[in-house]
Amino acid sequence: MVPELKAANLPSTVKTEGQMYQRWLRQNVRGHRQPHLRAVTLSFKRVGFAPGDADADTLDALARLADQFSAGEARLTHEQNLMLPWVFESDLPALYEAARVLGLAQPNIGLISDMIVCPGGDFCSLANARSLPIAAALTELFQDIDEITDLGPIDLHMSGCINSCGHHHSGHIGILGVDKDGKEWYQVTLGGSDGTHLSGPAIGGKVVGPSFSAAEVPDVVEAVLTTYRDLRTSAAEHFIDTLRRVGHEPFKQAANAARHDPGHRASRAAAEAAA
Repeated sequence: MVPELKAANLPSTVKTEGQMYQRWLRQNVRGHRQPHLRAVTLSFKRVGFAPGDADADTLDALARLADQFSAGEARLTHEQNLMLPWVFESDLPALYEAARVLGLAQPNIGLISDMIVCPGGDFCSLANARSLPIAAALTELFQDIDEITDLGPIDLHMSGCINSCGHHHSGHIGILGVDKDGKEWYQVTLGGSDGTHLSGPAIGGKVVGPSFSAAEVPDVVEAVLTTYRDLRTSAAEHFIDTLRRVGHEPFKQAANAARHDPGHRASRAAAEAAA
């Protein structure tokens, strides 16, 4: 049922021709069945916060935004963001300005910093490993909006155990926390897809090799992305398409070469093969 709709008509100082606003329109704003409306996703992927996390003041402010711009309705997404589904196109500049004040206007929806991450061992008794410290390191790593825009659409998902609350198996890049002899290790998979967007059919990712230490994971992800840049035919070829075109082997080699202790690779591989 469509709620009673009314434009906010609030003033805005946003320069609508500006690059960041245009990027926000491209990444965070979607079309609507009603042509004068838009669905807007606010990004909850920020330095200093776990993916999807918000404090009480932010939630109070979001309630006001929903009342002002979206007929009092907001929807949580499985990507750990928040969507306002009933926004008038004419209100987009004012909404962007308000979201930017809250730190929720990052134009990164669908890009690599828009990762899905479960709470992991910090909050879940089922987890084999912590997820949030890895997410924090990756969030710090991908702060350059020009870089992540150039990388294009990449689904990065992380789970702290095989229950897969972070959907690691369906990520273009997946990270799974595992317990080996009471220590935290992280298995990396490539090529997964949830069957939506531009990813092709739903399929589970393939493991690149023996698991990695927490300190190695950011370097592994960076090595995989560097390989993608080197092998893509152009910036228009998405990560998942390059991976499927050239195969997993170059990416597996890059990931395994990023290990911090090369001498440990063989013994680690042998131990996991025997397990």
